Amino acid sequence: MSGKSAVLITTALVVAASTAQAANHDRSVIVTSSNTVNNQLLVYDTAGALIESVPTLGQGGVDANAGGIAADHGLVAVVNYGSQTVSVFARGQSGFELRQLVVVASQPVSAAFGKDHLYVLGTTTVESHRLGVDGIDTTADGIVPLLAADGSAAQVGVAGSQLIVTEKSGTIEVVKLESGAAFGSAVSVALPADSRDTPFGLVTRGSNAYVTIAHSDLVGLVKNGQLIALAATGSPGGDGQHSPCWIAVVGPYLYSSNSPSHSISRLVAGGNSIVLDLPVAAQTNGAPIDIAAVSGLLAVVESNAGGTAHLTQFRIDEDGDLAQTTSTAIASPANGVAIISDN
Repeated sequence: MSGKSAVLITTALVVAASTAQAANHDRSVIVTSSNTVNNQLLVYDTAGALIESVPTLGQGGVDANAGGIAADHGLVAVVNYGSQTVSVFARGQSGFELRQLVVVASQPVSAAFGKDHLYVLGTTTVESHRLGVDGIDTTADGIVPLLAADGSAAQVGVAGSQLIVTEKSGTIEVVKLESGAAFGSAVSVALPADSRDTPFGLVTRGSNAYVTIAHSDLVGLVKNGQLIALAATGSPGGDGQHSPCWIAVVGPYLYSSNSPSHSISRLVAGGNSIVLDLPVAAQTNGAPIDIAAVSGLLAVVESNAGGTAHLTQFRIDEDGDLAQTTSTAIASPANGVAIISDN
């Protein structure tokens, strides 16, 4: 063997070993909850394998909703609808550990982290809990009643100095934050008369909130308490992708999961505009009930008949195109999804 060939082979082996080592040290995970009577945090790796299942010490049971898991500040919050609590986990070297169980004012359906607070949306209230060096303050420093408070609460998010809340009976509302605490009264966002039908999921970036209005087949941009743009994914009763329910943002792109169409649409998110870019960016295996994305990775939880679900993962390339990598069956009606990335 020539010296040149030996060098080339050695170099190839080093590169292969380095790649394998990097893969072995990739600790990115996707989390959801079992949403069963004995609720559990389910942790999957990017190959789709269930690597951990940790009891929340609470009861699931939230129906037809998502946003029930939030991850930030090294913590994961999981709603326990049936027991009116939120479980807070921290990730250690040996896996996820339950750190706190927070009792909340009404049955929780969604959670979101802000700069120094955890926000919990319940069926009749939205509340704030301060984050400290010892964890989350179990006593709320702000509780605000919802406008409808009829049990249709869907999702909460933080947009600038406000909370954005959706209630599926027809309301998008904002709640002011004072030093991170929810205060005052909720204020309704004015919607066109023909687009009040089922505000559902949302995702925020900076002061922008991108909100799905499911049964009107629309995605709206709410900024500073006002709806400033709308984009259609389809037309009721016509062609297109129907009922965009949940939404995620990566770079310039929004990805909406369209439950009855079993599809994901791609939109372009501008500072003051939304434009439908690709009606069908990918098909899903079942009815998508939540979606999350980080750079290079998108995860969807899909509802199946018989109270089961799937966790399907896609790679996002530099052009925003999706390629399915794995789909994993879940033997329960899973709720919520979040990605915890080391990247």
